[in-house]
Amino acid sequence: MQPDSLAQFDASRAQIEAASARIPGGVSSNFRLGISPTPLVFQRAEGPWLHDLDGNRLIDYYLGMGPMILGHSPECVRSAVMGQLEKGILYGGQSLLEAEVATLFCELVPCAEKVRFAGSGSEVVQAALRLARAATGRQRVIKFEGHYHGWLDSVLVSVGQAVAAGAPRAGVHADAQSAATRTALAVPGSAGQDAGSWEHLAVLPWNDLPLLEARLAVGDIAAVLMEPAMCNAGAIAPLPGYLEGARAACTATGTILIFDEVITGFRLAPGGAQERFGVTPDLATFGKCLASGFPAAALAGRAEIMDLFAHGGVVHGGTYNAHPVCLAAALATLRALSDGTAIAAMEVTGKRLMQGIGNILREHGIVAQVAGFPQIFHVAFGLAEPARQVRDLGRSDRQGYVRFCTELLRRRVRALERGAWFLSSAHDDAVIEATLHAVRGAAQAIPHPDDAQ
Repeated sequence: MQPDSLAQFDASRAQIEAASARIPGGVSSNFRLGISPTPLVFQRAEGPWLHDLDGNRLIDYYLGMGPMILGHSPECVRSAVMGQLEKGILYGGQSLLEAEVATLFCELVPCAEKVRFAGSGSEVVQAALRLARAATGRQRVIKFEGHYHGWLDSVLVSVGQAVAAGAPRAGVHADAQSAATRTALAVPGSAGQDAGSWEHLAVLPWNDLPLLEARLAVGDIAAVLMEPAMCNAGAIAPLPGYLEGARAACTATGTILIFDEVITGFRLAPGGAQERFGVTPDLATFGKCLASGFPAAALAGRAEIMDLFAHGGVVHGGTYNAHPVCLAAALATLRALSDGTAIAAMEVTGKRLMQGIGNILREHGIVAQVAGFPQIFHVAFGLAEPARQVRDLGRSDRQGYVRFCTELLRRRVRALERGAWFLSSAHDDAVIEATLHAVRGAAQAIPHPDDAQ
């Protein structure tokens, strides 16, 4: 059991302030800015724990934003990486590992007849869109409100708090005036984006099959790009029949169906969400869990589409693609996950954690939804019903949840302020019990609706 004294973060705060002299905001990703009470600085990690600059040992549910599915510093991955480092770092060519990982990958993932490797999820999403446009001869792509597909200009649209808070949704394409083309207004996610980069992007609300079918019937869509379960903004499952209907509509209209499995891949099942839900896309992107924290990503799919890289004039490159050290980590990770045992164990411990959090919040009069999957779930304060779309999350009490996360952190449990909780195979029963102890303390510490003002 962790000590009940509250953790302090003065050393991290001072280090972030000092680093800001050379690093904007003291961090190298905007998604690490503005964390309460301060972005943290870490010294080491193992299993489910992080050790910060102040000497705190924290139970971690960030898990590197998802990749550390085997826990921090798993022995099998470290051993594989050290073995490859003895053989070389980067060849500027192929290694035997590339074919070995590809073979296992294609055995696990239903859509994967062939696979290409890269360095990040953002990269492989762009490669998937390029393939889809080349394969269909069409330009326009459908994406969905709240679904995140990387930080690049062409897809960083309608993903953030503006959409969740209820940005306008009515809109009509200038080139097609029928009711079938109603879309959400595109909301850019960053200052400085090139507005022309999403000229051919149609944004729809998710989980609305009739609207998707009507839009596809126009016949101008190259690809439908979606998270098969929305896990970045909030863990929202597809409605019954939605994925099946999207698959059928794409097939009927000659549209490429792309699943972004950067989060769900190898986490919801060894073959990802497509295995769990039984719906096979034409292409799918993977990252995060693929290599246990090493920068590796993959694009997989139907052979005739993937082969456009080889003889269809579609360019996909990268100095670090199929990096031998990263592929050594990927091979070890996929072997550890391939029989489903670790994922099934997380199903059990994750359900216990979800139920425990929900029960404790209810005991303390806190209205909240704990929803999603045992391996990746989401906690939203202020919602009386589960969210079905990202706009539903706009009614949540985000500031109340941030206060809750701050109190959790003081009790040495680190959870993402956006609501996501990532589980690893290292989160055993004792860790879950310690987490729930901290949840109870945090729930007691934050202001309650019945408290006198």
